[in-house]
Amino acid sequence: MIFKMASKSRIFYVSIPCVIIAFLCCLFVLSAQVNGKKKEELLGERVQQLMDWSNKRAIIRMNGDKFRQYVKATPRNYSVIIMMTAMQPQRQCSVCRQVSDEFQILANSWRYSQSYSNKLFFASVDYDEGHDVFKALKVTSAPSVIHFPPKGKPKRSDTFDIQRLGFQAEQLAKWVAERTDAGIRVFRPPNYSGTIALGILLTMVAGFLYFRRNNLEFLYNKTMWGVASLSIVFAMTSGQMWNHIRGPPYAHRNPQTGQVSYIHGSSQGQFVAETHIVILLHAAVTIGMILLNKNSITEGDIRKRRVVTVIGLVMVVFFFSLMLSVFRAKYKGYPYSFLIK
Repeated sequence: MIFKMASKSRIFYVSIPCVIIAFLCCLFVLSAQVNGKKKEELLGERVQQLMDWSNKRAIIRMNGDKFRQYVKATPRNYSVIIMMTAMQPQRQCSVCRQVSDEFQILANSWRYSQSYSNKLFFASVDYDEGHDVFKALKVTSAPSVIHFPPKGKPKRSDTFDIQRLGFQAEQLAKWVAERTDAGIRVFRPPNYSGTIALGILLTMVAGFLYFRRNNLEFLYNKTMWGVASLSIVFAMTSGQMWNHIRGPPYAHRNPQTGQVSYIHGSSQGQFVAETHIVILLHAAVTIGMILLNKNSITEGDIRKRRVVTVIGLVMVVFFFSLMLSVFRAKYKGYPYSFLIK
């Protein structure tokens, strides 16, 4: 009898933990369902709020609180492209306005495209409104464009390389398509300034030729046509067209040291100041060649001709060496040098 009671008591005591475990499992399942519903409701509220802001303005302006609530908070089922900028005049960020204009074109193109959805949003954080965001992301310079994926943290490839790719809306759209699979066709607002300027120029040229119709000998001036041709060659060989397409900054200032770089350190990019330097170098070499060539076919004082020849030779040698050193600085490992390394 005692054995049976002991057996029964043992069964009774063993059954209590099973009931407790089952009860706790039920509570866990119910709480998980409740939390899941709360997270879904919270996610839906965030997406709806972002859609409301996006319908009013293609680029959502964020501060630190909005960034943490709508970009860093989980769960997320949408991507956010954020432009880190410093638009206040005291920041003296001349390129920030240009990047902002291109970013606005991209955001508007997405807003009015047929594939527009709640899976992608565009936002901006100004340094004076969200310096804590800059600190949290360890962003030390502006402007900067970063992609925040639906899951996980941004990787290195989620930061757009403005120095190498420029900041044109078309380049940004291509990068966004690679990161989010959202194809954006860029629609630029019509700009008639170029057409108007060309019309004014043609009108001025036509008027000038009309008033000089009895004296058009200047059209046969070889020097004028030579200078015009060389100007076009210098502009094209220096990369002015690349600047027009990519829109690079004039120069780069190191945020840590404050040192200004006028020559881009990579062969995949350049600064506007760099093209000006290359134009001057090309022009100096050309002038030296002209002095050498013209002095050899002209007659005059032999001492003066020797001096001009030496000046031309020095210009060609020195500026060509300087040009080669710039080339070596951009193309690492180039084996040849001349005078200046």
